Parts: sequence; C-alpha cells; structure tokens
Amino acid sequence: MNRAVYSLIDYIRSRDGIADKAALAKSVQEKFGLTKDRSVYYSEYIAIRFSTSRSRSFSNTVIALSTLQKYDELPFLVCQVTPSQNILYLANTTFLSKVSHSSQELRANNIRGSVNGSDIIKVFNGLVNTPENFEELFNIHAAVGFNENLPRLVEATNNIAPSGSKFAVSGISLGAILEAPDRASEFVGSSEYLQLKSDLDARVSHVTDAILVAGYIENVNIRGRVIEYMIAGEDDERRKQLVDAVVQGNGEIPKFRTTNDLGDYARVFDQYETATDVKTKIMILNSNPKAYNIDKLLEFLSKEKTVFMFYFIGIEPHKIVNQVLVSLFQTELLESTIVLKHWAGRNSRGVTQFQGSVLNKLILTPDNGIDRKASRNFLQELIAL
Repeated sequence: MNRAVYSLIDYIRSRDGIADKAALAKSVQEKFGLTKDRSVYYSEYIAIRFSTSRSRSFSNTVIALSTLQKYDELPFLVCQVTPSQNILYLANTTFLSKVSHSSQELRANNIRGSVNGSDIIKVFNGLVNTPENFEELFNIHAAVGFNENLPRLVEATNNIAPSGSKFAVSGISLGAILEAPDRASEFVGSSEYLQLKSDLDARVSHVTDAILVAGYIENVNIRGRVIEYMIAGEDDERRKQLVDAVVQGNGEIPKFRTTNDLGDYARVFDQYETATDVKTKIMILNSNPKAYNIDKLLEFLSKEKTVFMFYFIGIEPHKIVNQVLVSLFQTELLESTIVLKHWAGRNSRGVTQFQGSVLNKLILTPDNGIDRKASRNFLQELIAL
C-alpha cells in the first residue's frame, strides 16, 4: 500500500473531533490533491468516501455498488465522522457482507443497490477492520477483486444461489485425498519432478523479455493472467501474439481466454498426473497471491496419482530472480495458507491465498520439505468446511 495512503490516514486521525464532514473532506482533498467524483474523493493510490453519524453505530447509506466498482482496485476507505472521532474502514467488495439499499434487482449482470455502513465487515478472517490492518486486508482483496466478489454478494443479498456445488467427498475419494501428501512427497524426490521443472524453466526462458515487461502491468489480476498464459497457454498462435504484443509495449493486449481449471499446466507421467499453477511474485511488492479454489482442489486430489504443484516466478525490475516448483503441502507454504472460509457462499468451501512474504523466502531459498501429518490435518479441515 502506497505511503500516501498512510499519510492520509494519519492526517484524518489528527483531525479527530472536527465533527464536520464537509470541512474534513475539503481539507483532505486540498492537502492530498484528490479529485472529487460526486461523493468519492480519489487519486491514483486511494479512494475515500466521508459519512456522518452521531455515534459509532453506522447504518448510513455509503455508496452505490456500481460506483464502488469503479474504485475497487484501489484501497477504498470510508470515513465515519462522529462528534469525537473520525473512524476509518476499508470497504472494498471483499469486506462487504451484502448490499442493502434498493438491491432487489441485483444480479451478476445487473449491478444495482447501495452499501450501508452496517454492511461493512468489521472483523475479517480474524483481522479487525482498522488502519493497522489495512495493508494486510487490502492484499487479501487485491487477489480476489470485484468480479469474484459479485456472485457472493448476489447470493448474500437476494438469496440467489450461484452455480456450482461443494465437492462431495465419499469414502473412496476421502482415501485418495488423504494420500495426496504421500504422493506429493514422493513426487518432489523423483526424476519426474526434475522433468516437470526443466519443462517449465524452458518455457520461461523462451519468453523472459515479455515476462519482464508484463511485470509492470499494474492490475494484479491482468498481470498474472498474461504471464501465466505466455508460459502455459494451450493455443500456441495466441500465445505468440500475446508475447509479441507485450514486448512491443503498445498498450494493446490481444484477447485471450484462460480456463478456470485448477492449474495452468497439466502433464501426465506413468506414475503421476500433475497439475501446476503458475504464479508470479513481484518481489518488491507486498501481495497475497490467490492460491486455489478448495472444492476444485479436493476434486482433483480425489483421483489416483494426482499431484498439485505451484511454479513461482520471482520478478524484480529488469530480471527474473528465480523459478521454483513446490508442492502445495510444502511446510512453510502450507503454514502461510489463508483460508477465506466465511467469505464463501453456501455452495462453496471458498478459496485460499498465500502470504507474500513466505513466497519471497521460498523463491530465494527453495525448499520442498513436506510434513505429511500436518498436511493430512489441513486437508481434513478443508473437507469439513
């Protein structure tokens, strides 16, 4: 999160007791050079909406969901101006429980309704929604984004169940799932692991220049999809067009279609069926990359011979730091997995993310140690969601 965001937060806190929304908004706008868009003040780093209440109870209508969509890639703050204190919340779509006002027609293809202060989640995954946790919270949101939050909000608002369902774990599939850590541990010590790593490394070497250019794409979701497709995309001609467009740097990226599968790259060996998810990590940025859909993971691991891997590419300005191939059960990676369980709808066990600092460490000092018992316990927790 940009330093300007923290400066703005500190300034607003220093104005506790101003008890005048208009005066505070004008002061913040002038000091930080914000642009006003109706009720929202924004810059390239932040967007903020000011609201008034007589106490900490906060039920005011804050913003239309369609307006929030415009700013959801930025940290979106709501400042509740009370007589004694200016209270700040992070109000990106990940931190909304539902949409309240005039939302009866809200659908995935019809963005309607407004958000009330009471719709803002005040504690998310154990993190209190206060400025001290804004960076960690926004890192969680950045990997999810508006489009993945929208179906959840539609369901929570109008009781419209999204498509899909939880993967049903039966007796036979349970055994295969719980054996997955054993398969993974054997795979990372095998010659097949070395073949898969060599294959992926070769793919990266062919598009290194394009990867370094794509690393400057600001939108984290677009950046990840572009780099992943350049490495593992199935359509060779489309992949070449994408690489050429990125290297030329004319700002026009040709349309390409990514599948919504568990992994980006599949390779079958005699003893193993592997799926590998390609992830890029900008080493100088503090970010929490999205990991996997829990139901899709369980369904994949319910089959014999399956092994799910991550291929992390560490990028710094002008160079690729390293590429590492690790199991999802790698000890530090497993311990750093963030499970967004209460975020999911009733038809899903949810999704996971990784703590970015752990990825940096893994990229710099690769390790494939697996604690099989801890991994099985983790899988049982996922199944129980």
